[in-house]
Formats: sequence, C-alpha cells, structure tokens
Amino acid sequence: MNTKTTVKRPSIHLIVDEADTLAILALAAEHRHPAVAELLLAESARATLHGTGTLPPNTVSMSCHVEFVDAANGSSCILQLDYPGEADIAAHRISILTPVGVGLIGLQQGQVISWPDRSGRDRERAFVRVTAASSGQVADTEPTREVAS
Repeated sequence: MNTKTTVKRPSIHLIVDEADTLAILALAAEHRHPAVAELLLAESARATLHGTGTLPPNTVSMSCHVEFVDAANGSSCILQLDYPGEADIAAHRISILTPVGVGLIGLQQGQVISWPDRSGRDRERAFVRVTAASSGQVADTEPTREVAS
C-alpha cells in the first residue's frame, strides 16, 4: 500500500483582492506552470480572507519584503514578493508564480512551513520578518545567497 504523509501547513491570511488576483494568475499559468498553479490555487482556497487594511500585522502579502531562513542550510534570504511582470531575481524580487513565492504568501512572522522547491523536494523555511514595500525599509542584512527555488 502506498501511503503519503500529509503535513499540516500553518494557517495563512490573504487580502480578498489579492486572493482574487492570485487565483486569476494561477488559472492563467496552469498550462505553463501546472504544479505552481495548483499550489497557488490550493493556498488561496485555504486562506483566511481579510479586507484591505485588516490583514494581521507581520503577514506576507504582495510587494512586501520578507526574510526567511532555509532550515536545510541555515541561510537567511531577504526577498520582495512580486507579480510575474515585476519580478527580477537580480534585484531579489521573486514572482508569486515560483514555489518559494507561493510558499511564503500569507504566512505570519514565526511560522515554519515545509514546502516543495523547483525540483519537488520539500524544504523547511522559517519566516522571520516582513517589511511593507511602501515603508521603503528593507531588513538590515543583505541576503546571504540567492534562492534558486
């Protein structure tokens, strides 16, 4: 018998308008990026939705800067989570249509998630801190490496 262990994922929170946009993006990406699209649709469906301005503090949303730690190697990374047309890995701006982007959206500070990387291998990531893009402040350390997932 083939049994698969289901890992409980932490609760996530999304702004209603962003959740709608993310679902549209996922549906549009189903043919090009089916695995990521499926993950994004599943995350959007399980999220607790909030109106604009009522998202809990320290929650990852679109266009924010987020710092997380990869438990496999202990490296810290600071990225900005963006829509596909705004992504630029050289500027540490990743698309929501990447496995790491989908794995971070909606998390709150202190949560840990086990999430597949581009190769499909699960990696544990601990969410450390978020800074709103509009504040103009990025975390005070530079990324120690770029994330390839």
